[in-house]
Amino acid sequence: MSRTFPRIGRRRALQGGAASLVVLGLLLWWLRPWAEAPPAGTITFSTGTRAGVYHEYGELLRAEIDKDMPDLKVRLLTSAGSQENVADVATGKADFAIAAADAVATYKLDNGAGAGRLRGVARLYDDYVQLVVPPDSDIRSVADLRGKRVAIGLPDSGVRLIANGVLKAAGIDPEKDIKPSSDGIDTGPKRLGHGLDAFFWSGGLPTDGLSRLAKKSASAFRFVPIDAGLVAKLHDQGGATRYYRATKMPESAYPTIQRGDPVPTLAVSNLLVTRSDMDPRLTEWLTRTVLDSRDGIGATVHSAQLVDVRTAIYTDPLQLHVGAQRYYQSVKP
Repeated sequence: MSRTFPRIGRRRALQGGAASLVVLGLLLWWLRPWAEAPPAGTITFSTGTRAGVYHEYGELLRAEIDKDMPDLKVRLLTSAGSQENVADVATGKADFAIAAADAVATYKLDNGAGAGRLRGVARLYDDYVQLVVPPDSDIRSVADLRGKRVAIGLPDSGVRLIANGVLKAAGIDPEKDIKPSSDGIDTGPKRLGHGLDAFFWSGGLPTDGLSRLAKKSASAFRFVPIDAGLVAKLHDQGGATRYYRATKMPESAYPTIQRGDPVPTLAVSNLLVTRSDMDPRLTEWLTRTVLDSRDGIGATVHSAQLVDVRTAIYTDPLQLHVGAQRYYQSVKP
């Protein structure tokens, strides 16, 4: 039995065609800029010491960028860490860098050169403060560091900034009450027990420099807890200290050392930063690569597994770069 279908009127056909054009337009907008040729040229990315997480993350991200933007050359710069990275980007020495939020806030509060040009690209992962001592050390708290030989990080590092704050919160003058040294994660582990009684490190979990030391012996070192009460005193210092939060280093970070015990400490978020004059289209592409490469990079740098589009947009104390904004708007559900 045949059925007769009603004729579609001219008006309805025009309406349907218009709707199709709208859908097509939205699809093309959503695909923008990935349907265009990838950005090309050269950018400079400031990381950190070679034994730290920043540099390892930078190397892996460069490989991912090469896949998405094969004509974009990425030059990596080693540095002391967060404080130097912020200054490098603000003054134009570097185009992009990773820096802890407290270092960014401190640079802004100090009215550093070019501070007003700084912009956020993504919130990445958290740094955890790790206070390391020999296994047989009599140091059980931050207060016990008085009179000891303590590595507080390189002068322009985020470690130095946070270590000085923690020491002051414990009533210790970093210049007078300890014997400070500038060792970082590259030299601190080697000198522990051989010229150093303790060293501070602030980085993603786990940090390769400590993981290698842990593999040598299950009793290679021990962590000193930084309890929530001390973090509260740290907050009393004001300024950038509001970016620190009390937390616990999970027992899975260094399992052979921690043996199932989490370690009370504090954490601060890391940001991918750039300048307001950076090309929006390039920044949009780079933001996409950062988010899309999470699982690939996270297979090696485990802390990178925490990079997520839902939290990446929170780059306080920096406003988002316009290119990063475009990316987040394009993937907004």
